[in-house]
Amino acid sequence: MNRALNVVRLQLINRQTFLWLPLIILFGALGLSLLVYGIVAAAGAEGVKISGGAQAPLWYFGVVGAQALTRTFPFSQAMSITRREFFTGTLLTAGITAVLLSTIFVIGGLVEQATDGYGMNGYFFYMPWLWEAGPLAAGVTFFAVAMFFFVIGFWAATIFKRFGTLVLTVTLVGVSLLVVAIIGIVTITRSWPAVIEGGAALGAFGLAMWGLVLIAVLASSSFLTLRRATP
Repeated sequence: MNRALNVVRLQLINRQTFLWLPLIILFGALGLSLLVYGIVAAAGAEGVKISGGAQAPLWYFGVVGAQALTRTFPFSQAMSITRREFFTGTLLTAGITAVLLSTIFVIGGLVEQATDGYGMNGYFFYMPWLWEAGPLAAGVTFFAVAMFFFVIGFWAATIFKRFGTLVLTVTLVGVSLLVVAIIGIVTITRSWPAVIEGGAALGAFGLAMWGLVLIAVLASSSFLTLRRATP
């Protein structure tokens, strides 16, 4: 475990990747949203305004996942860190950042509820569907989505390191075709009402729990690929 913590320190040597950029993206999106809320309120518009901008740093987490492998994996091998230790420490680093962002997400949502959307009825962190099961569930959901994007980036990077650009491209195209095929089947069979109803029944927290299962599958696949990847 101590060596895994050394990997955390290795990943955090450049705090910009895991800490400052996600925070800049998050609070930058918040500032822009507040500016828009103010403009809309000044124009006399009423009603609830929800930007959904809190998801902005989540997309960046996919990039972080890829960089966490491609930039530091070679150094870790030069330091005689095993692949298992690198994998564990890297996911732990991502988890720490995801917990930090989730905490900010929950605190921000509570502030918005207490202030009626900053006095402008504008909401950045708080979205009713995500918060219907309470603040803790909302935080877990945000954490799960952040880790999902990270693991996708990490998974893609392990394929690149192990097999190269061609196999990675073919894999991504194959996954895209599979997603389109699933959407096509649901559309042709007119099953969207049932899918939407099922998603609504699970709620955001239930979907997040299934997301954690998918994260575990992707992470396991990444580790198996990483075991044979070259630095």
